[in-house]
Amino acid sequence: MILSVMDILAIIIFLSCWIGYTQFSRIKAKDTACLSRVLHQHRIHWMRQIFDNDVRVSHAGLLANLERHVAFFASTTLLVLAGVLTLFTQIDKVNAVLQTIPITPTQLAVTMQIKLSLLALIFVLAFFQFTWSMRQYGFLNIMIGAAPVAYQTEEAHLLDYARQMGILQDQAGHSYNYGLRSYYFSLAALSWFFHPLIFIAASIMVVWVLYYREFHSKTLRAIQRGIIDLEKHCQ
Repeated sequence: MILSVMDILAIIIFLSCWIGYTQFSRIKAKDTACLSRVLHQHRIHWMRQIFDNDVRVSHAGLLANLERHVAFFASTTLLVLAGVLTLFTQIDKVNAVLQTIPITPTQLAVTMQIKLSLLALIFVLAFFQFTWSMRQYGFLNIMIGAAPVAYQTEEAHLLDYARQMGILQDQAGHSYNYGLRSYYFSLAALSWFFHPLIFIAASIMVVWVLYYREFHSKTLRAIQRGIIDLEKHCQ
């Protein structure tokens, strides 16, 4: 049998954890404090500050710094993907190494190919997310370049334009996060080579780590406190 019942169960749980957490976090963020929700408010405040001066070099520098992070992961993903594809030519050697680990069951070559295919697919998806994030940051740069100045424009129009730029920056940030999330789940998928039970445990652990950092971390509380203080100052 190419995949055992335990292997099939493990891959179902893995996909359920990944897709389920993505949908859960998206819905929960609408009415619960989380990193994406509070960062959205900071982004709108940031975009509003752009209109107060004609020279926007500092803002361009900050955006360029964000783009560098995304570009680093995009290029790294290609290198990792190349490494995974190379392993397809070394199936026997990889299997021999895994057999030295006591808990690892005997695996057919086609089973190893399926597991490597899952890893390759994850990094392909990550590359798409990172490159889309880079493009969206490029679109945001265009909007900043076309942004009006405060003394020539009504406040209502400025706020609306700032919200639109904040939304675009949110989308770029979300694509970046989805790419990083692929890296998290790729580590869980890597454990499938050792045992399907470890694969299941790793998938659940990744969801717990993502949930804690998104909704209960100290970083979230610090950012949330910052937006509260900012709103008080602006009143």
